[in-house]
Amino acid sequence: MALLALAIGGFAIGTTEFASMSLLPFFAPALGIDEPTAGHVISAYALGVVVGAPVIAVLAARVARRTLLIGLMLLFGLANGLSALAPTYGWMLVFRFLSGLPHGAYFGVGALVAASLVPPERRARAVSCMMLGLTVATIIGVPLANGLGQWAGWRWGFAVVAVLALLCAVMVSAYTPRDTVQPGASALRELGALGNRQVWLTLGIGAVGFGGMFAVYTYLASTLIEVTGVAPTTLPLVLGVFGLGMTAGTIGCAWAADRALMPAAGGMLLWSAVSLALYPFAAHSLWTLLPVVFLIGCGGGLGTALQTRLMDVAGEAQTLAAALNHSAFNFANAMGPWLGGLAIAGGYGWTSTGWVGCALALGGLAIWALSVADERGRRQPAMA
Repeated sequence: MALLALAIGGFAIGTTEFASMSLLPFFAPALGIDEPTAGHVISAYALGVVVGAPVIAVLAARVARRTLLIGLMLLFGLANGLSALAPTYGWMLVFRFLSGLPHGAYFGVGALVAASLVPPERRARAVSCMMLGLTVATIIGVPLANGLGQWAGWRWGFAVVAVLALLCAVMVSAYTPRDTVQPGASALRELGALGNRQVWLTLGIGAVGFGGMFAVYTYLASTLIEVTGVAPTTLPLVLGVFGLGMTAGTIGCAWAADRALMPAAGGMLLWSAVSLALYPFAAHSLWTLLPVVFLIGCGGGLGTALQTRLMDVAGEAQTLAAALNHSAFNFANAMGPWLGGLAIAGGYGWTSTGWVGCALALGGLAIWALSVADERGRRQPAMA
């Protein structure tokens, strides 16, 4: 039940993070902006995660993890409720930034709590249980929020997330084991993670490598309407297929990561690069696009591998390192849509986001190779 409570928080976060992208064609005209400009709303949320994760992790170093999780979900719910009421584009940017602040800290602290409930050899699978809340959101939550947004208005897509966040806070309070502040915990100890080269390389893999998936997903709804030529009512189906891929990738990569962590991460990056390169060729037909969207979604399994990797390299600064993982992913969430938007605005077409995504995945793979080489270089003198 504790893992289920954590997963519901992941479900709420996944719903708002991905549904806001799928609702972009609907709230853009309502706020009086074009779609590339509306992509800045996505980036504002992502930047909130980038800022909030390290700041909250350091300032709340001496707060019990259970208490912190409850507070983060309450803040998340309030900010999403305000997003549903945003009267202008400017206020929407502010509220989406506030919504992003608790995201990284919640997943980072939640991953540590999940890992503490199981033996060490099952850490990746325990973390994946929480992350499955996010991936199931892409199967169920995002299509429902998108359908609700089309039927009742886009604001309801954000309002329903506020309700889910409140439910998560209640369940975490009821089922997550009570804990105390970690012995020796302090802001200074958490900041020690910033001096570890392997922590930065692991964060770099996610910050660059994950950007490819977001570059495509942000403009997927617009591509389906403008290039593939499907009706808006088809969007939830395609979004659900992406979610199925993300769920399959999370389960499969967690299984592989418990056996060979870094090879699993490298394999997912290569998988993403190939599937993103197929996207421009597949986008003109729904029947060729659906399997490619599934393959791109599978690349989301990288998150579990990198979250587990940080537990190995962060030493005593576990909370900050775990939270920074989601700062890195949401740096990717900000960079991917921005670069994809530049390609579209530059006249390269909606499908150009696939080439942008492929380049970012290969960039992440290059950082992965650097991390592996650095670790081997350190290990050899130590063994000698």
